[in-house]
Amino acid sequence: MKGTRIILGFFALAVLIFSAYVVLRTVPIDDCGENGTGLACIELPPGFSIDYYAENVEGARSMALSPNGTLFVGSRGEGRVYAVLDKDRDNKADDVIVLAEGLNMPNGVAFRNGSLYVAEISRVIRYDDIEARLENPPEPVVVNDNFPSDRSHGWKYIKFGPDGKLYVPVGMPCNICNPEDERYGTIMQMEPDGSQLEIFARGIRNTVGFAWHPETEELWFTDNGRDWLGDDLPPDELNRAPEPGMNFGFPYCHGEDIPDPEFGELRNCSEFTPPEVELGPHVAALGMTFYTGTMFPEEYRNQIFIAEHGSWNRKIPIGYRVTLVRLENGTPVSYEPFAYGWLQGFADWGRPVDVLVMPDGALLVSDDSNNAIYRISYS
Repeated sequence: MKGTRIILGFFALAVLIFSAYVVLRTVPIDDCGENGTGLACIELPPGFSIDYYAENVEGARSMALSPNGTLFVGSRGEGRVYAVLDKDRDNKADDVIVLAEGLNMPNGVAFRNGSLYVAEISRVIRYDDIEARLENPPEPVVVNDNFPSDRSHGWKYIKFGPDGKLYVPVGMPCNICNPEDERYGTIMQMEPDGSQLEIFARGIRNTVGFAWHPETEELWFTDNGRDWLGDDLPPDELNRAPEPGMNFGFPYCHGEDIPDPEFGELRNCSEFTPPEVELGPHVAALGMTFYTGTMFPEEYRNQIFIAEHGSWNRKIPIGYRVTLVRLENGTPVSYEPFAYGWLQGFADWGRPVDVLVMPDGALLVSDDSNNAIYRISYS
């Protein structure tokens, strides 16, 4: 009798797993290419289409565009920085140049006044007059090397703010901890020459994407929630920091009001700034941008696109998509999928990392798993 119950239990579990697989399959494999991979798998709202902008960009992560149209792309474990060129302006890259290699997780890239800034684990470096020397880059100038050297959450996303300062995050060197070094769990800012490095915001586990509202110039950023509280806790976050000095609660609180089991007794969640939106749990929300183009319908203007890299330790995977947060009068009113299909059942064939609005209004999406950059357009 006991053996029969065990067999029935295993059968029930198998049925549950199979049912979840069927439910999660957003597009049948036969309808979207060989083995359930390829751009035919990507679901978009009516009127939108997706194509490859560049392929063979190994480990493509954060993106930055120069006024001349050169797309700079960082990577993580690959240690490379790329220049992606669309010489004939046909919306498809003609050349992918390796500008630098052997760097220490050069995830973040930013461009200012002819110079390419690259963020490694413990430093920010700069390549001057880079577009004149794409085939023979100069030796980099060290802008600032006063960042921690921890590899855990040490890769960085960087961007220049409306105030002309370079913003550089420092992730927590752990899943959950409370280190004494006040640099951890922050977004820092500094002058373009690396001087006046200071903390702008605190209580942030690991942000790998931020942008400023095009009208209010307020900083918004994604934040990855901690692991090992179960499949559905805590949520990732979309936060807003309209002024310096704000604290977003890590490691004491997660989401709007979830005390941490280890550190939650030390502080009350009411002491901290809650997120603007609780995103999906473990979706790994990374790059984000405000849509400032004119190609998409008016309803997308100044709305937020987020690249969700996808869960790595959830029983049923989620993420692996681009989502849209709609705002009304500067306040989020919805959070919904925009582009999805990189996840087919329990298997993924791509992982979005960053999003960037092109001058013509198209949206670029980088993918470090499929080694590609996609172009989403509307007509």
